[in-house]
Amino acid sequence: MSTPVSSAPTPEALPDKTGGHHTGLIIGAIIVTLAIIAGIVFAIAKNTGHDFAADGKTTVKIGTTEAANDYWNVIKKKAAAEGINIEVVSFNDYTQPNVALSQGQIDLNAFQHLLFLADYDVKNNDNITALAATYVVPLNIYSKKYQRLSQLPAGATIAIPNDATNQGRALLVLQEAGLLKLRGNGSALSTPADVITNQSKVKVKAIDAAQTAASLEGVDGAVVNNNFATDAGLDRNKVLYQDDAAGKSADPYLNIIAVKDADKDNPTYKKVAKLWSDPDVKNAIVKQSGGTAKIVSNHSKADLDKILSGLTTDIKKSNS
Repeated sequence: MSTPVSSAPTPEALPDKTGGHHTGLIIGAIIVTLAIIAGIVFAIAKNTGHDFAADGKTTVKIGTTEAANDYWNVIKKKAAAEGINIEVVSFNDYTQPNVALSQGQIDLNAFQHLLFLADYDVKNNDNITALAATYVVPLNIYSKKYQRLSQLPAGATIAIPNDATNQGRALLVLQEAGLLKLRGNGSALSTPADVITNQSKVKVKAIDAAQTAASLEGVDGAVVNNNFATDAGLDRNKVLYQDDAAGKSADPYLNIIAVKDADKDNPTYKKVAKLWSDPDVKNAIVKQSGGTAKIVSNHSKADLDKILSGLTTDIKKSNS
């Protein structure tokens, strides 16, 4: 008899190890999902203009030509308490901050008044708008030859800034002071051509705004912007005349925080804008200005929109 050949037993299949093939697929799926979520969060952050700092704070970039001013340190401190990291982006001249804002390089800017913004929007077919008003500074008439307006002789020469956004205001200041008369009672867009010569006591000489303080050595008086007066060390207690920085005539010259129209309802940006109403921030701004700045707190967003719209319309009419 032949010995039967025994068949080798079929080995039992080993059970899958915990965390084996299927678990690897699950982990991979989780990683992909997290990556997608991270991408969505990043996209949302970019679309809302937010960056997120390593400490979890939302970063808001603000462009300005006055980055060296001490009040920025106060603003940064106040923002940090609100969970916001303020990054101040410095620009060397006035032509850059609005372009940077329009291109999304910064989130807000704080360097200009309403008339300057209106002029920019019209010339560049842009729609940057005012988020909030911050402060306004007076525009003074200075003289090194005379101590009172009444001492100015007939035919006296007064230097004024020659740029469009400051020239009109300077002429209005001279008219308020009773030194000249403007056609149609003048406007923020008035030029020396609008001076009614035979009804005016003084003559005007339009020069670069940065040179108005230095021109005092050779003219009878000059209308000098606040920042240039500070740089030149002019004594504000000895001005011949100061306009009413709190009056309606100063509306076009309200300094503002500007934002792209698409971002005007951004809650973080609104929170940042409110920082300028903080008492410590107000005090720091007034101190920085040598006591001349007037804090603006009585203008709503709707008020600013109305002023900006009116200025834009006037500029378009003057260009047509």
